Amino acid sequence: MQSEAVPGPLHAAIIMDGNGRWATQRGLPRLAGHHRGVESIRRTAEACPDLGIGTLTLYAFSADNWQRPAEEVGGLMRLLRSYLRNETQRLARTGTRLSVVGRRDRLPDGIPEAIAAAEAATAAGTRLHLRICVDSSARDAIIAAAQRLQGEDPTRESFGKLVAGPMHGSPVDVDLLIRTGGERRLSDFMLWEAAYAELHFTERMWPEFGPEDLAEAVAEFGRRERRFGGLKAPAVPAAA
Repeated sequence: MQSEAVPGPLHAAIIMDGNGRWATQRGLPRLAGHHRGVESIRRTAEACPDLGIGTLTLYAFSADNWQRPAEEVGGLMRLLRSYLRNETQRLARTGTRLSVVGRRDRLPDGIPEAIAAAEAATAAGTRLHLRICVDSSARDAIIAAAQRLQGEDPTRESFGKLVAGPMHGSPVDVDLLIRTGGERRLSDFMLWEAAYAELHFTERMWPEFGPEDLAEAVAEFGRRERRFGGLKAPAVPAAA
C-alpha cells in the first residue's frame, strides 16, 4: 500500500510488541520471536526513507524488562550484541546512523563498548537516524532531568534537553507513534517527546510487521489534522 503525501522528514517511534506471543502461538520459545523481530527491524528501517521518515525510534528493552526471567533477559542481551556485530556495516553502507538511547551502566560487559563502536561507525549516515531504546524509561528520564535542574527555571526546550540527556542532545518530538501486537498503552515510552504524537495501534505482531504496515500507518497519519492545541485557520473565501 502506498502512503499519501505527507510532510517530512517525520519522526516515527514504534513499540515493538508481540514477539513472545507470536512465538508462543506457534509452539516456539519466546526467544524465537525476538530473533524473528530483528528481521522486522531491518525491513522496517529500510522502508522509512521512501515513506518520508527521517528518524525511527524503536522500543527494544525497557527498564522494567529486567524483571523478566533471567533466561529471556540473557537471550535479549545476546541478541543485542549479535545485532551490533552483524548489522553495523550494513547500516553504514545504507546511510543509516545508529544511536542507542537509555542507560548503559547495567548492560553486560562488552555491550556498551560495542554500542559506542557502532555509533561511531555509522555517525556519517544521513538517510535515516535509527534510534534503539535499551534499558530505557521515560519516567526515569524525566525524574533525572528534574534532579539536574539545580534551581533553574526551565523552558520546554531546555528541560527537553535534560530529558534527552547529555549523550543525545536535543529531544526529537515524535510525529507518529505505532504500537504493534494489539495493546493500547504507551508503557513508559517517549512520554515527553510524544506529547503531541499521533497514535496508531495495530493487531499485527511485531515479527509480522513490514513496509506495507508502516505505509498504512503513515497514510493514516497524513489524513489526520494536527492542531497542537490550537484551531485550524478558517478557509479564506476565493475572490469573486
